[in-house]
Amino acid sequence: MPYLKSISLRTTVNRSLAYILNPDKTEDLIYTNAMNCIPDPKCAYLAMKMVYEQFSGNKFDEPPHKSGKSKVKAIHYIQSFDPKDKISPELAHQIGRTFARKAFGDNCQIVIATHVDKEHIHTRFIINAYGIDGRKFNDNLATRKNLREISDRVCLAFGIKPIEPKQGASGIDHSEWEHKQRGTSWKEKIRSEIERLVGWVKNVDELLAELELLGYTVRRGKYISVKAPEQQRAVRLKTLGEDYTVESLASRILWKDVGAGLNNPCEKSALRDKYSETISGIQEVNAFHPTLEQLGTLLSVINRDRLQSIGEVNGKIEQLKFELEKSRMEVNTMETKCNFLKSLAAQAEEYFTLMDKPSLTAEEGLRAEMYRETLVKQNIESTSDYEYLNGVIIETKQKATPIREHYNMCTTLLKEYSDISATYNEISQGDYISKLIEQERKQDAPQTRPRR
Repeated sequence: MPYLKSISLRTTVNRSLAYILNPDKTEDLIYTNAMNCIPDPKCAYLAMKMVYEQFSGNKFDEPPHKSGKSKVKAIHYIQSFDPKDKISPELAHQIGRTFARKAFGDNCQIVIATHVDKEHIHTRFIINAYGIDGRKFNDNLATRKNLREISDRVCLAFGIKPIEPKQGASGIDHSEWEHKQRGTSWKEKIRSEIERLVGWVKNVDELLAELELLGYTVRRGKYISVKAPEQQRAVRLKTLGEDYTVESLASRILWKDVGAGLNNPCEKSALRDKYSETISGIQEVNAFHPTLEQLGTLLSVINRDRLQSIGEVNGKIEQLKFELEKSRMEVNTMETKCNFLKSLAAQAEEYFTLMDKPSLTAEEGLRAEMYRETLVKQNIESTSDYEYLNGVIIETKQKATPIREHYNMCTTLLKEYSDISATYNEISQGDYISKLIEQERKQDAPQTRPRR
């Protein structure tokens, strides 16, 4: 479970907002969000200032009092995860956003930023001491105890520290693994059909169309599902294993002809021969050794991409690292832009909805004024500007899609080629097969307890 602590901000809220929204700490602002303001230091500060001064009767930027403590302007919460949790930045940020809404409600002004620049991922929240409904938020022992309970419940809902499922093979649950060994698994049948098709189709859409011609039912949407003619329930492609996600399939199809016209597939490949020789050697000693599956997978990549030598593999690794970093920066830039525009569009939508009302309550009037100031700074003053903004959002998403696909493809290839290189180095050290057999013998040997 994460650790939650708080800091009361009595002065320089602007500096704290700038700190938590530091692009270097948040992957270029990818992992930032806000409620009732936008994740921009200056805009968030002005929006909080307006609400605070409306309900507190005090100045948001007043200097520290010479005698006694100044009024609390905002509260800075930090939700820190243990590195042992191995939590991803995406999950940490999703947990942070859910926690903020559950803990503080929809009327708070809060900026959320997940920092990924340290070994321990942590999410920072800065909440205005006053909500836009005028409710004052106090940070005390009782409040912190309640917030920690909410934080824990949210984390459990997202599966932090779950019970590890029993595994029979990498990425496959035990029941599925047993079916796979007997050849009775629907998933295995679908995998086999995909493997047959992936070698000659031009893209994922064509692959899915071919499956449909063969009698499979394909459901398209956020997740793609496939069901065999006699199968009761459809299965998502991503549940078939890492090699069968949409991104992996796209990568495999795109790169299946790497080297076409440059290398003759019938040419002798020292790399392929080395792997084939090692696989044959292990099979002679133990036809069911678990390492065979791993080596077979890597050999299929070598054949798929017609890799000739370890030098060629290492050269591609360096090229992919460069491409991956370039794509990562492009993806982050586009994601940051999308997040900002969507936040701006949400405020614009609510502002123009309020403007259509014949009369406004005091709270609605405050919301409208707060949104108007933000929108004017971004040159959004009419519904036509709002419609144009929505068009920009759609266009930005369309531009981001191929960039993200290229990034995912490079990520998959880099892992595959790095595994090939690392395993080749182990094989080349000599006595590789003997070492495997010795390791297996030690694992199977009965453990004897020392005498007391």
